[in-house]
Amino acid sequence: MAKVTGVGGVFFLSQGEGKALSSWYEKHLHMRPEEFGGVILKWEDDTAEDEGMTVWHTADRDSDWFSPSTSAFMINYRVDDLEAMVNQLTAAGVDILQGPEYYENGAFAWIMDPEGNKIELWEPKIWDEKNKR
Repeated sequence: MAKVTGVGGVFFLSQGEGKALSSWYEKHLHMRPEEFGGVILKWEDDTAEDEGMTVWHTADRDSDWFSPSTSAFMINYRVDDLEAMVNQLTAAGVDILQGPEYYENGAFAWIMDPEGNKIELWEPKIWDEKNKR
């Protein structure tokens, strides 16, 4: 039986000019677009201990997980060094909503993009005792 094997892309409409929003992601999250305008995130560029995975999850309608965003989605971006990313974002004037927080599966922080979409940043770690803080 055929099955889904991963996320092939994330696509969403900008509330304004797509290039301006894309520029914000390039400036603050270092997601550099290719000539066609999209960013290609390659698993071989990811050096996390977990050797790569993508989580797919749904939330109940009354969940406040995505708050303060009113968007119906939240994207989780894997990062190679969460503390350095948080420092870069703070220095650039991007508010950190929450975090860093440390769990068995890694470190997390949350920000908002300029269009009000909540973004989860995740530095993955192997789910084991040595990564608990």
